[in-house]
Amino acid sequence: MKRKKAMLTKRRKKVRTADSESTGSLSFNSPKMDIPVVNFNAYKLGEDQIPDERLSVMTEEIKQAFSGTGFVYLENTGIEQQEVNRVMDVSKKFFLLPEDTKKLCARNSDHENFNDGWVSSEIERLNPLRPGDLKEAFNISHLDSVLKWPSDASIPEFQEVLDSFFRRCKALALRVLEVTALSLGLQRDFFVKKHKLIGTNKNCTTLRTLYYPPLHKVIVKPNQIRCGEHSDYGSVTLLFQDESGGLEVMHRSGQYISAPCIPGTVLVNIADLMQRWTSDVLVSTSHRVVLPSDKMNTSRQSMAFFVNPDKDEIISCCDGSSKYPPVNALQYTKDRAYIAYKDANNSNLAF
Repeated sequence: MKRKKAMLTKRRKKVRTADSESTGSLSFNSPKMDIPVVNFNAYKLGEDQIPDERLSVMTEEIKQAFSGTGFVYLENTGIEQQEVNRVMDVSKKFFLLPEDTKKLCARNSDHENFNDGWVSSEIERLNPLRPGDLKEAFNISHLDSVLKWPSDASIPEFQEVLDSFFRRCKALALRVLEVTALSLGLQRDFFVKKHKLIGTNKNCTTLRTLYYPPLHKVIVKPNQIRCGEHSDYGSVTLLFQDESGGLEVMHRSGQYISAPCIPGTVLVNIADLMQRWTSDVLVSTSHRVVLPSDKMNTSRQSMAFFVNPDKDEIISCCDGSSKYPPVNALQYTKDRAYIAYKDANNSNLAF
């Protein structure tokens, strides 16, 4: 019996986590495990042939992450850190423009592509029990959009850089969806074929570049934070963040754990429609961005690629069960977005 126990202990797999990245150690898989780090090198952008053995290992690791915390860091995705840095640098130039200039690019509720454009601070309230979120955003969801891009001479490359990054995120997101399908024993294209129209006005997938301004000159309201507790609405989300910190993810214990920046990785999480789709096998987890404990004069930046199914898709449980009733992808997203935007002065919905 002792020998058998020793063999099981020896075989127990070590899992890299966000916490171990900072300590240089590896953590054993346990209920207290932080967000795991998975090597995506075998199927990174530009790599089309993936050995079955490596694919099997990767899909199992990703499934464990998505069915646990609902979050995973992917390293070696093909999106390089310098690409991320360039988008952040260009975005910051935009966010530092005068407000009157940014208003020319504001999201327009009367336009067909009314998710695209600038969103000012405190317009969104992702947790309706808190004051408005202390962040700005610039959204792009349609690559053929007639969005009013900033004309400021200091950032002539803004549109080109965001368009290019959108396409890169789309390519990676489709690969994540393929691996996710395989991890569940489904056909590789099961989810991908429900996301064929990303980048058009028939799909709500959105790239958001986000800016959390310094707070040393801001009167912070009671209970106000940079981004209120929420779960994402769609299929999956790709997140790129700077090293300012503040992102927290709810652990199954009910406690929030830190999700720090690991340079060179993409933080990927399951969203609500995917949880419904998989009958709760994969979990959409609440997360938030809290105020800094110090350095209130420091800004924060991130980019999120929110992946949604095509607007007309009906999402039903992929295991054939009736755990959740079928729901239209667009209507579900609109209903969720209404809560975040219902108090906005212009009554803009995000979709």
